[in-house]
Amino acid sequence: MLQPDPIIVRVIEQPVRETSLGDVVFGAIGLVGILLIAAALLGAILGGSLIGYRRWRERHDLAPDPVSENPFRVTPT
Repeated sequence: MLQPDPIIVRVIEQPVRETSLGDVVFGAIGLVGILLIAAALLGAILGGSLIGYRRWRERHDLAPDPVSENPFRVTPT
């Protein structure tokens, strides 16, 4: 029996795209934007929870926070 000719496949790789300075700057600005949004959201959540906690304490007539009575810690003379 005769064997058929082998099939040869050439794999041609795509050219590698170079990273330019603009790509790096754009990526850095995007990362900073994501971090700013995350910090703003976490700050809003923490601030809202602290305000809610103080209002909850006032509503249930619990002992007041010593800091809330005199937040600047100024003693009258």
